[in-house]
Amino acid sequence: MSFQQGLSGLNASSRNLDVIGHNIANAGTVGMKSSRAEFAEVYASAAGGIGGTNVGLGVEVGTVSQQFNQGTLTITGNSLDVAINGGGFFQVKGTDGATSYTRAGNFKLDKEGNIITNSGAQVMGYPTSTDGVRQSFDTLPLRLPTGTPIPAKQTTKMAAEITLDANAVVASSVTPPTPLTTYGTSLTAFDSQGLEVPVGMYFQKTANNTWNVYTSINGSDAAASTPFQVSFTSDGSLDVANSTIPNLTLASPNDPAQTFTVALDLGKMNQVNSRFTVSDLTQDGYTAGQLTGLKIEDSGVITASYSNGQTQSAGQIALVNFRNAQGLSPTGGGYWKETAASGQPVRGAPGEGTFGALRSGALEESNVDLTAELVNMMTAQRSYQANAQTIKTQDQIMSTLVNLR
Repeated sequence: MSFQQGLSGLNASSRNLDVIGHNIANAGTVGMKSSRAEFAEVYASAAGGIGGTNVGLGVEVGTVSQQFNQGTLTITGNSLDVAINGGGFFQVKGTDGATSYTRAGNFKLDKEGNIITNSGAQVMGYPTSTDGVRQSFDTLPLRLPTGTPIPAKQTTKMAAEITLDANAVVASSVTPPTPLTTYGTSLTAFDSQGLEVPVGMYFQKTANNTWNVYTSINGSDAAASTPFQVSFTSDGSLDVANSTIPNLTLASPNDPAQTFTVALDLGKMNQVNSRFTVSDLTQDGYTAGQLTGLKIEDSGVITASYSNGQTQSAGQIALVNFRNAQGLSPTGGGYWKETAASGQPVRGAPGEGTFGALRSGALEESNVDLTAELVNMMTAQRSYQANAQTIKTQDQIMSTLVNLR
């Protein structure tokens, strides 16, 4: 009797419609991967048939496989939205402490500065130095210092790139002498508390290719300072051997007795036939600063911007992959769990090896093809109807046999 075959066909078609319906329902779910019902025919091993005389017992759903092909990237402009363009999964730690994996990158910040998913799971990453160099592949929750400002940094070195005028007259050779402030510049250093320490430098020509440099600290009189000498070679570059460039001693504005030493680099100074020009002034100190924004690079490095103009790296988003992604177990909410079939996760960094690059300000949409799913739904519906028709036909045959006289 073909009731068994027809019934198995109805069950399989119904399961297929369930899978298609799930795909269509999640066509707008970020990071969702579509599924496909795969069928297998059923035979009785003890049916006694020989060669091609065995009659099948129907159909069953062999597996529901996941399709991990790339979804479309949609630009959102939100700095915490991150899409993976290529292979890999984000690693997250749930509120229950369990590790899961996802392709959905619509992240948020909680009140403590943790980067989390919509369900509260913490996004895992690699520790980095403040300049973005990865320290290890040991993952830890990514967290931004939103609650407290980054501490101030005391200035330890200064550098100036200055062009002195070779046609300038020797200051003492004219009447009145050339004012000390004719050639000068200033920049701001910082003490250990982040307080500003104004530093002025003034240049006075004493002879051909020789200049005295006077300094002013915290608005002091530069003329009262002890000058140091810089000399230049015939091609206008700094004559390091005949120049005496000392370290500067700076004082805190709150306590002049509290001093600190700053290394001064004038190696890029020169003297040419040109007007006095200050090309660049740099120093490595800064005051305290509050978090004002963040940016996620294609490499996954999170760069935080602060109100004091500084930028610091706060970690790198981790990616993992699996030898058999089809073996991952979906758990809902856009998460997958590791299984024996998937193998253990292989950790890596975005853009390295087989791992995809990250795109900040974008999200990976579902990879569901609505047109294809609607066609599949019509096909599954016809299959359901056909299997129902076999049961109806078998019922008519049984009715005919029962009514024989």
